[in-house]
Amino acid sequence: MAPGKRSLWVLLLLVLATAGASQWWGAQRAANVGSRLAALARPGDIQMLSSTTCAYCAAARAWLTEHQVAFSECFIETDRECAFRFAAVRGQGTPVLLVRGQVMLGFDAERVARALSLARG
Repeated sequence: MAPGKRSLWVLLLLVLATAGASQWWGAQRAANVGSRLAALARPGDIQMLSSTTCAYCAAARAWLTEHQVAFSECFIETDRECAFRFAAVRGQGTPVLLVRGQVMLGFDAERVARALSLARG
């Protein structure tokens, strides 16, 4: 094999190995955060105000369910009390998470875990 082709193959393998390692690391980190969040969250600690058409809400719901995190959810279009709560916290979009009363726009597992850790403190 010519030296130029060998260098391209080595570069390609290096890129693929780096991408694979990065994906593995991300999955491990998500699993660790998920385990920590599942251990911290008790029923009633996390409430998600959602929209029936919100893709971000669906992704958050799937993540929380996959990691067996206790949470409740309501939909602003179909639940009048949920819509009032959304208006009361001046929701600008969904999901809005109420984490022990602390309002968070959007879902970030690390941020939720930090909030629960500090509140337990």
